[in-house]
Amino acid sequence: MEAALGILGEYLSAREMAAVELNAQWLGVSTTVMMENAGRAVAWEVAKRFPRGSRVVVLAGTSGNGGDALVAARHLAGLGFQVEALLVGDPRGITREDTLGNLEAVQAMEATVELRVVRDGSQAPELDCDVVVDGLLGINLRGPLRPPHRQVVEAVNRSKAFVVSVDLPTGVEADTGAIHGVAARSDLAVTFHKPKPCYREAPQITGELVVAPVGIPPEAEEFTGPGDVFLVNPPRPLDSHKGMAGVLLVVGGSHTYSGAPALASLAAYRAGVDLVYTAVPESAAQAAASFSPSIIAVKLPGRELAPQSLTELEAFLERATAVALGPGLGRSKAVEEAVAEMVALVAERRKPLVVDADALKALAGVELGEETVLTPHAGEFKALTGEAPPEGWRERGRAVEKAARELGATILLKGRVDVVSDGDRTRFNWTGNPGMTVGGTGDVLTGVTGAYLSKGFEAFQSACAAAFLNGLAGDLAAAELGHHLVAEDLLSRIPEAVRLCLEG
Repeated sequence: MEAALGILGEYLSAREMAAVELNAQWLGVSTTVMMENAGRAVAWEVAKRFPRGSRVVVLAGTSGNGGDALVAARHLAGLGFQVEALLVGDPRGITREDTLGNLEAVQAMEATVELRVVRDGSQAPELDCDVVVDGLLGINLRGPLRPPHRQVVEAVNRSKAFVVSVDLPTGVEADTGAIHGVAARSDLAVTFHKPKPCYREAPQITGELVVAPVGIPPEAEEFTGPGDVFLVNPPRPLDSHKGMAGVLLVVGGSHTYSGAPALASLAAYRAGVDLVYTAVPESAAQAAASFSPSIIAVKLPGRELAPQSLTELEAFLERATAVALGPGLGRSKAVEEAVAEMVALVAERRKPLVVDADALKALAGVELGEETVLTPHAGEFKALTGEAPPEGWRERGRAVEKAARELGATILLKGRVDVVSDGDRTRFNWTGNPGMTVGGTGDVLTGVTGAYLSKGFEAFQSACAAAFLNGLAGDLAAAELGHHLVAEDLLSRIPEAVRLCLEG
């Protein structure tokens, strides 16, 4: 399971750092700007320690880390250093436009930068210089180094130069500090935005650590963004089978509200869950099943959820990896008793749970499980806490954080600006539009939240991703249809919204 964004943490994993960069891009800070700031920071750290005219060899790979190193080469030349740049790898393998642009810029500096390409290990030179800037691979390394990087790193380790690592030493895994075979020695590491876990797990990998800002605004961690969706959508293994991507049990519906649990179920499918069981009273089962052949309707006796019908759910609860409770339940004494019992059953089995709609009003005095998400609107928040949420989004954040701490759950307060808090961390979501006041969009949100819970992601992280994705799907729909939406319009846009997030 991935950790949540490190808004309150000192370290960011490789995936978390990628997520923060995606969020920064959403806020208008391009990767080109971040790369420029990173490379300039490296150059200035060299300039602080060595006199102008010193000989510097810059080792640049073909990834973003190599782009940072090429920026450093350009700035070091401008500061009066003797600069040689070695591009290690095939230039045709460069896929990032900003890295390619910086390579072209260095190629044009024929008078001040000597540029060579090292395509295979036999071309790795001895490094006779004052400083080596190591920008070969960056934070995405997994496993041992391969040629030509291994031979170039061995040359670094033979040299007597002062070695400056760009973000982290080549050959070190960012998240663990593990070294598989060989890694570049490092006298100084200039890491960006926040340190990576390798510096906590293996501080001996560098002599000195400098954390350099690269222009990522604090809002990239305080506000939700595409990076949150990226974190809960890792690549699926090629040998995946049914159930590996989650099994969700949706419990809701009544003789009046048959569509709500169907919307939640279909949203979960669109968010990538493998299997959804939709448990509804028999009075609503046929209508719910008619929404799609993908709906697996579990018929519960009666016109509404009642305590005696919960025995019908035990087998499905055992199979489920998460539960969504509440869409379309309606309100009655029997429903409230059934909700309280269902929450207890879920907590007893330590299953993640998302609670929405009328089920929220039945939680008084009910002990919630550790991985529980509550998704109230303002009125339901008042019913939960006894107090209406404040108007300002900052003030709402403090109120939601306090309530989440007291209830021992993650709260996703829906509104013009959604607020997500687990009592310690608080995030704000700005996607969405007035057309989403139509009935059913909250059920879609419940289904998406349940999908990510069922995949094994923690409650806070699931809620942050779901809030952003649900709002983005609504914005995509509104861009085409205006504020004349129905909840089904969001369903068809969820995959597109995920794709946009993953592509940055």
